[in-house]
Amino acid sequence: MRGPHNIWRLIRTGATFERTGAMRAVLDAVNAPSRVRLAAHVLGWPFAWLGYKGDPNLPPVTRAITALGPAYIKFGQILSTRPDVVGPELAEQLSMLQDRLPPFPQDQAKRIVENALGKPVEAMFSEFSEPVAAASIAQVHRARRADNGREVAVKVLRPSVEAGFRRDIDAFHFAAAMIERLSPATRRLRPRDVVGHFESVVMGELDLRREAAAASEFAENTKGDDGMRVPHPHWHLSARRVLTSDWAEGLPMGDVAGLKAAGHDLPAIAARVLQIFLQHALRDGFFHADMHQGNLKVAADGDVIIYDFGIMGEIDEYTRRVYAEILMGFIRRDYMRVARVHFEAGYVPPDRDMTEFARALRAVGEPIFGADASQISMANLLSYLFEVTERFGMRTRTELILLQRTMVVVEGVARSIDPQINIWEVARPVVESYIRDNLGPKAAARDLGRSAQVLARFAPLLPEFLERRMPELLRGGDDRIIIRERKSGLGPGIAIGAVVALAAAWFGAWLG
Repeated sequence: MRGPHNIWRLIRTGATFERTGAMRAVLDAVNAPSRVRLAAHVLGWPFAWLGYKGDPNLPPVTRAITALGPAYIKFGQILSTRPDVVGPELAEQLSMLQDRLPPFPQDQAKRIVENALGKPVEAMFSEFSEPVAAASIAQVHRARRADNGREVAVKVLRPSVEAGFRRDIDAFHFAAAMIERLSPATRRLRPRDVVGHFESVVMGELDLRREAAAASEFAENTKGDDGMRVPHPHWHLSARRVLTSDWAEGLPMGDVAGLKAAGHDLPAIAARVLQIFLQHALRDGFFHADMHQGNLKVAADGDVIIYDFGIMGEIDEYTRRVYAEILMGFIRRDYMRVARVHFEAGYVPPDRDMTEFARALRAVGEPIFGADASQISMANLLSYLFEVTERFGMRTRTELILLQRTMVVVEGVARSIDPQINIWEVARPVVESYIRDNLGPKAAARDLGRSAQVLARFAPLLPEFLERRMPELLRGGDDRIIIRERKSGLGPGIAIGAVVALAAAWFGAWLG
């Protein structure tokens, strides 16, 4: 499908970017080479009159993307999480991208619900409103269940959205291949990988059952957390194209005047939003990765309501510990500790100078800590950090970029409510609590206990394995043995690791 028929779509895209003034902004942001600039100009300038005009009140890039439609809007949102690809400035502009699409008719939405759930809408819902929110992929209706009168939100995929996205993604793949062919230098930006990542994210969002599963898991993880709520999915009223969940009743997080008029403690809400995010990221490793004002409300009792779980972030336990150590190092202004963590985690090539890296991190942190609370910015910190990572040859960590991007968004939400918030003071108790529970002696004993449980399952195999392999290991120097073990999946390193792990397990049992 990725053939020349996509050229017309690219021409229309280039024409829109040229007409809105977005072309130059994008090319400058990614520092595009001359051949790519020439190709973009050839595709755009002669056909500018074919491009969509867009909303002249929007910034150029946002104007062009919203004019091109849902797939482009979603692609822009995904790129906003990749400042390593598009640069911090363009990523910040893309993070402001909002869905500005008209809703589709209520009757059409009802037909989609009936086809998906196999019943008339009236049999399931006693009330079913006009659309209350319309996004790039779906729109939401306020409804009431016919069986128990419970108020719910019904999210319905747009008609033919799957076909439209597949058609546009096909053009994106074609464009990425063209860019790499025209300029091999752009391969370091991995345009085809970026499009592939976008495709996987969007295809996941097009199945609302996956969003329901994410909401269910998130609710289960946070059921004991104070000061927040999560709308639960209603599984029997959900399907691939329809998601029914609890109605989130509250004031929009972006309505600061309304929150103030309602008597809410704004500094407390701002702090809670930031601490909630950090708790989920560090404790659970599963966090809401799209926590902007549009996905947050404040209940009458001050609880923060989080909804719309289409984009979630996930990081493993080791990465969480590294991230906590880095945050705590900055909070305590211990830059050598931050540098050491980066080297130990392999984020910085081992041939670089750790002391020099710590000095570069000091140049990042000190100006921020010396500023007034209202001027302390995680966005500025991350912008400086990207400069340092480029200088020291650090490879991009995709999972950390999504985490960092979400923290920037959360910081923006918190600061919009309380401009004087000191993000470091608010973050400190959460990070300290996590480090105390996961990096201290208790955590070490717990890790050893887990190792013992794993080894217990393989314990019957260890004696025979060691009897057969230890003589070979003691002889050493036989490359054929190493090759043979690698082919079989069991090498000397594994045998030695098993012995060390077994000793660790015994030590863990002794501690217990």
